Amino acid sequence: MEIISSKDNKRIKYIRSLLEKGNIRKKNHQFVVEGIKLVDEALEYGKVLEVVCAESLYNELISGDLSGNRLLAENDKNITNYVKKGSSLLVVSDTVFKSMSETKTPQGILAVAEMPDYRLLDKGFLEQAYTKNGKIKLLVLEDTADPGNLGTIMRTAEAAGVTGVIMGKGTVDIFNPKVVRSTMGSIFRLPFTYVEDLKETIKELKKSGISFYATHLKGEKSYKDIKYSGRSAIIVGNEARGLSDEVADLADTYVLIPMQGKVESLNAAVAAALMMYEV
Repeated sequence: MEIISSKDNKRIKYIRSLLEKGNIRKKNHQFVVEGIKLVDEALEYGKVLEVVCAESLYNELISGDLSGNRLLAENDKNITNYVKKGSSLLVVSDTVFKSMSETKTPQGILAVAEMPDYRLLDKGFLEQAYTKNGKIKLLVLEDTADPGNLGTIMRTAEAAGVTGVIMGKGTVDIFNPKVVRSTMGSIFRLPFTYVEDLKETIKELKKSGISFYATHLKGEKSYKDIKYSGRSAIIVGNEARGLSDEVADLADTYVLIPMQGKVESLNAAVAAALMMYEV
């Protein structure tokens, strides 16, 4: 296997551009996942186009002796088999890999994957989900800005059994490397979509019988005291500004999250988690 040792290699430069530039990701419908667990998740649930492996990790995988790499030994459902097949695989020097990595302590592997297209709002998707699960539970995000928050929200949403996540165009890019890492693989399993006009999307969903709940200071009942519909959507606002008046006005019910002390608001991911587990 040829080892790429130049940082100026055309393919290496392209992958680095996917990591750094959202417009390149969008144009090519591709993004990068990095780290042993995430790459293994991508191979299991996503559509991987190419894997890049640092020379030292490649040698471990080919030797079959993973005793010195506990993380790999515990999360290797698919990586060894993929690497040993050798197709769509780039092996690079450790120095080159470090120059590509978005982390302080690179694990020696990343993958280029195709962006998933869940068609969450296609006719029939939500009805199929309702037939299968007996309920619809959507999460609607208006302009979530922090990558860590979005990743945490996605991971929690999967755990809480959310049907899908709908994001306004002002929400941070879910394919940003920081968001991808924070999702811990949920990006490959939890349906999501971005919409150009969030208000119109909410109006259309209301026509199909979905009730919208928003945490709001005008809420009169605790989130624990609400009787939620079997077709529900939770609206979460921007971390600093909260919900815009235009979106808040579309909610069917304002919900209050009681707080003690002098705290004025909760982190968006925390508020979303409380609601997702209650609805």
